[in-house]
Amino acid sequence: MKRIFNYTAIFLIGGILASCATSAVTGRKYLSLVNETQLNEQAALAYKEFLTSSETKVITGTSNATMVKRVGNSIASATNRFLQERGVADQYDFNWEFNLVQSDDVNAWCMPGGKVAVYSGIIPIAGNEAGLATVMGHEIAHAIEKHSVAQASNQIALQLGAQVLGAASSTTNNRAVSAINQLYGIGAPLGMLKFSRNDELAADRAGLIIMAMAGYNPNEAVKFWERMSSAKSGQAPAEFLSTHPSDARRISQLQSYIPEAMKYYKK
Repeated sequence: MKRIFNYTAIFLIGGILASCATSAVTGRKYLSLVNETQLNEQAALAYKEFLTSSETKVITGTSNATMVKRVGNSIASATNRFLQERGVADQYDFNWEFNLVQSDDVNAWCMPGGKVAVYSGIIPIAGNEAGLATVMGHEIAHAIEKHSVAQASNQIALQLGAQVLGAASSTTNNRAVSAINQLYGIGAPLGMLKFSRNDELAADRAGLIIMAMAGYNPNEAVKFWERMSSAKSGQAPAEFLSTHPSDARRISQLQSYIPEAMKYYKK
């Protein structure tokens, strides 16, 4: 049994290492175990279903709706140029869409494949086009950096690892079994949350670069997050139990990223 476990573990580790990829903007390593074409297709179907749902009201014909599409298209064009210059454009099958949705929620998101939704509740906090570019650049950065691919792949690897460890636990003592149960009962979820916070900071960094390439001043990002922090009601959860970094940490990190982003900024 021990020999079988060793062989299985070696095979699993080798497969995972062979499936590592590098993100386009920040250069972070991530795990890629999913079919991206299928992921994008599923995202496109989900996006269409969301837009056509009776609970969703897409705003059209207003100045804000026009602004969302204008900022989105500017960022998309800049992103496409960047990917072409890096020689990785063929790794992205994006069919961009940008829509403003009626909702009081202060939110925006970008699905794999470039499907973006901006909620009207975030427009007042955005304040101007540069603020909106901060939001959209950040969300688009998640897709460009392929964080959804990485998260899905991590879940797959986690499940495979649990199966291997489960086989090994039958040959270990009670202390080892207890450690395994603790790891997958508490450690793994917190580990995934930590990874999500790292994704958020990576998207902040990549988003600054993307908005700068699109002609928006990266310094406006700090102002946006200061407004966002002031607009929050209630007490934020402890950072280590949240998928997002604390406002103070985020602003501090943004300030450290700005010099890099300014290299891409042309008025």
